[in-house]
Amino acid sequence: MKKLALLLSLTASPALAATGPFFSLRNTDFVVLLGFLLFIGILVYFRVPQLIGGLLDKRAEGIRADLEEARRLREEAQEVYASYERRQRDVKTQADEIVANAKREAIAQADKAKADLAASIQRRLKAAEDQIASAENEAVRAVRNSAVQTAIAAASEVLRQQGVMSDRSAGIDAAIDEVSARLH
Repeated sequence: MKKLALLLSLTASPALAATGPFFSLRNTDFVVLLGFLLFIGILVYFRVPQLIGGLLDKRAEGIRADLEEARRLREEAQEVYASYERRQRDVKTQADEIVANAKREAIAQADKAKADLAASIQRRLKAAEDQIASAENEAVRAVRNSAVQTAIAAASEVLRQQGVMSDRSAGIDAAIDEVSARLH
């Protein structure tokens, strides 16, 4: 292919359009052609095309390596992104669970507080009822004691006026026993 390109470049040269003998050193086109061929020959002799090809191959290999590195970094970035999304979903799930647990605990605490308040109210009501019953019992005892003392005093007065001393003592004792039996 290189040879074909060289042959086509030689046949399409303006040197063919010049007048006079082509293969003469007086023909500038021929001299330029010889200089060009000499220059190409020197380049080929010192293997410049091979050096340029090697440099281009190295450059192509570097580009391939850069592309491979870019692919690897892209895959790694996708993995990191996927990991981040998984963690974000996990954290969101955990946050939802924490909120749900907090709501359940708040409801449970509110229910417990309501139950404790109801129990406290019941205890206070019972204590108040017990105090009222105790006060009623105390009032009944006070009235009974007062009634007993009044009855004893009245019986003593009646007996004092009615009878003899010995009869009085026996009557008082009987009255006291009778009042005690009735009140207790």
